[in-house]
Amino acid sequence: MTKSSINGNFIDKTFSIVANILLRIIPTTSGEKEAFTYYRDGMSAQSEGNYAEALQNYYEAMRLEIDPYDRSYILYNIGLIHTRNGEHTKALEYYFRALERNPFLPQAFNNMAVICHYRGEQAIRQGDSEIAEAWFDQAAEYWKQAIALTPGNYIEAQNWLKITRRFE
Repeated sequence: MTKSSINGNFIDKTFSIVANILLRIIPTTSGEKEAFTYYRDGMSAQSEGNYAEALQNYYEAMRLEIDPYDRSYILYNIGLIHTRNGEHTKALEYYFRALERNPFLPQAFNNMAVICHYRGEQAIRQGDSEIAEAWFDQAAEYWKQAIALTPGNYIEAQNWLKITRRFE
């Protein structure tokens, strides 16, 4: 087993232990506890690469969770799975839904920018520079929002914005 696998397993186990303790001591309703349990199980399945199981858990957590902030993270994680599976349109939908509930998710803006940039590169390969520029412009807008929320992050995106003269 590699060192990163051991560290990952340690982190996952530590998270589970801490989450179980918090779930017992923080005063929450049974519905909130159940929603968190599904969310935690979804994260565990996702980290193990069991995306179908993760999605089932996230959808169940969404059914039970009422807090918009918590729902934003569930939606974000669903978006991650769709991104991982190459379902970029679905991923974008879930990132948008996450941002509707929590507009302070720089990682959602970043992931949306990455998808748009990828689509721009695809358009270039297909010989459609006009469509490519539109996708790149959209990627730039999302990266600007991510950078505004976390100025020290996304250095590669900042460099790309400067090089392409899209940074204002």
